[in-house]
Amino acid sequence: MAGIIDFFLDPTHWTGQPGIPNRMFEHLVISGLAILIATLIGLPLGLYIGHTGRGANLAINLANIGRAVPSYAVLVIILPVSLSLAPVLGYSPSLGLNFLPILIAMTLLAIPPILVNAYAGLRSVDRDLIEAARGMGLREGQILRGVEMPIASSIIVGGFRTATLQVIATATIGAILSGGGLGRFIIDGLAQGQVGRDSIYAGAIMVTVLAVGVDLVLSRVQRRLVPRGVRGEHSTSRRVDPRPRLSGSDAPAP
Repeated sequence: MAGIIDFFLDPTHWTGQPGIPNRMFEHLVISGLAILIATLIGLPLGLYIGHTGRGANLAINLANIGRAVPSYAVLVIILPVSLSLAPVLGYSPSLGLNFLPILIAMTLLAIPPILVNAYAGLRSVDRDLIEAARGMGLREGQILRGVEMPIASSIIVGGFRTATLQVIATATIGAILSGGGLGRFIIDGLAQGQVGRDSIYAGAIMVTVLAVGVDLVLSRVQRRLVPRGVRGEHSTSRRVDPRPRLSGSDAPAP
């Protein structure tokens, strides 16, 4: 325990490229970009499938297959392809030679929960409400934005939270391919053997704290985005006693 505290108190661990601030920034960049791209792909697709019901079986099965494939296997498969395409794509080498395969792997990891939750959220909406909205003359886009999405917002945001936590936790494996991020402390510590034990624990602690902190922030964002009625909150200003009240004439005789 003392060694872990000394690790965080060491000023050399807070400066330069291998320092904690820079590694934290790299971890946030790769995680944030992966979530952004996954949201741009998975959310519209999930909303479309959930609203229309078209292609649901194919999309859900592909998403489940994506969940079953280990992220490290995806990294190994994508690495040679992405490196050969690097000159064509022209991505910045300052983010690391293996930045692109790590980004692709994390994006593929984040798409399934976002897509599945968006689909499940919309399909959970009462069909009678949708038919009533159509009967009032609302267009399909208006029904999606004004009826389905507000009711399903809790499930949709829940998928976003799940994807974010998975990416933050799994992005550590990018260090295996000489990537950056907080996983660098864990991989470097493993390479050092017994001497690097404190680095391993410190890296694991930082990833855990980052994941918990981001989840707390997202939980507050969820409470603000999700309508109050959908959250299940009710006013407590008036409480009604469900027990029947007995009048004088109804009171039992002694």
